[in-house]
Amino acid sequence: MIKFCVRLVQRWLPEPFIFAILLTFVAAVIAMPVCHQTPVEVVEHWGGGVWNLLAFAMQMALVLVCGSALAAAPAVKRGISALARVPRNPVGAIVLVTVVSAIACWLNWGFGLIVGVVFAKEIARQLQGVDYRLLIASAYSGFVVWHAGLSGSIPLTMATPGEALSIATNGALTAPVPVSRTILDPHNLVMVLLVIVGITVANALMHPRQGAVTLDPALLEEEPMASRLPQNTKPTPAQRLEHSPLLSWMVGLLLLAYLLLRLGFRGGALDLGTVIMIFLALGLLLHGTPLAYVRAFGKAATGAAGIILQFPFYAGIMGIITGIGASGISLGQVLADGCIRISTPLSYPLLTFLCAALLNLFVPSGGGHWAIQAPIMFTAGADLGVDPGLTGTAIAWGDAWTNLIQPFWALPALAIAKLSAKDIMGYCLVDLLVSGVIIAAGLLLWAL
Repeated sequence: MIKFCVRLVQRWLPEPFIFAILLTFVAAVIAMPVCHQTPVEVVEHWGGGVWNLLAFAMQMALVLVCGSALAAAPAVKRGISALARVPRNPVGAIVLVTVVSAIACWLNWGFGLIVGVVFAKEIARQLQGVDYRLLIASAYSGFVVWHAGLSGSIPLTMATPGEALSIATNGALTAPVPVSRTILDPHNLVMVLLVIVGITVANALMHPRQGAVTLDPALLEEEPMASRLPQNTKPTPAQRLEHSPLLSWMVGLLLLAYLLLRLGFRGGALDLGTVIMIFLALGLLLHGTPLAYVRAFGKAATGAAGIILQFPFYAGIMGIITGIGASGISLGQVLADGCIRISTPLSYPLLTFLCAALLNLFVPSGGGHWAIQAPIMFTAGADLGVDPGLTGTAIAWGDAWTNLIQPFWALPALAIAKLSAKDIMGYCLVDLLVSGVIIAAGLLLWAL
């Protein structure tokens, strides 16, 4: 089974950018007959959506770059190196990486996505015989629980009071749904725990029991970054500023002071922008000087190329799926309506999950799911008597689940690990099957 999944992905999964292009044409070809849209309408929807996610794309790029720059700080590297010495054998390493990554992603997806792969890479440097591809896949597999965690965008949006909630759900939600009925609901917490256990066991069992695992040493190499003042020469005023710890500390402490005010005294949420600011502040402080941080940042920025290139294409796909032509319907509506027509109060959460999972292949964005599904799914759920907390959680799980085979969100991990999507997605396909059974069973039991 494992070898079949690995071979299947390595043979058929193209480079992520090619995957995005293919999805663009698939969405376009489906939208024309299903939604009775003309080619001109589809092209306009695609072009009109291309630049709609620029702000989010910038945030994603900064999560990767600032997170990688922080991980390159000497103090952080020493801490990660010490923790990487804990596992004594390859299977133990796989287990530890999976659990650490999943917990970190549940706390905050941007943090977990970077920490897991950096930790995995350090273990690969210190432990002989561990399968590097599986190790990185294990680090990425923990991402499956992010939308059921504390940074889940849909549950947090549902918990935010205001007129926008009612407008987005077509009046189905007039009052906020507290996180005690979504993220912190006992049903959801048990599902998270079981999914973490399930993928951990699956990842451990996938590690080869015998034979040496070959690893290209170039994948683990790091270029040294000189950041000290030249020896035996009198530094210029500009060089003194570049190597001044005072400047780094002043800016870093200023950022932390703002975060303290926002989170501690103003009741702000730990959103994606806040995570980036934390990475930035700690990176400046721990690198010690502005020049050291600039060099670490510049080195990390090369890994963001895939995100910058592909995000406009996925925004364009979202434009095709949400675009409404002269027919008055969109592809997202057709998909949601098809799910609703065959639903019962018991099956509705499961079908909502599967609908979101399919949609996520074309629109790998929690915000995109909210825009497409919220006006339809919450109204239908209310008509069937399904708790809105369960409906929102089902959408969130569907959005996260197929990330295991949608290579877009793996780009930050792959950039750091110096691997391609086909190197890890075969293992992630196994995790998809294991976690899918657990999530489906959990939603059915929750609906009883």
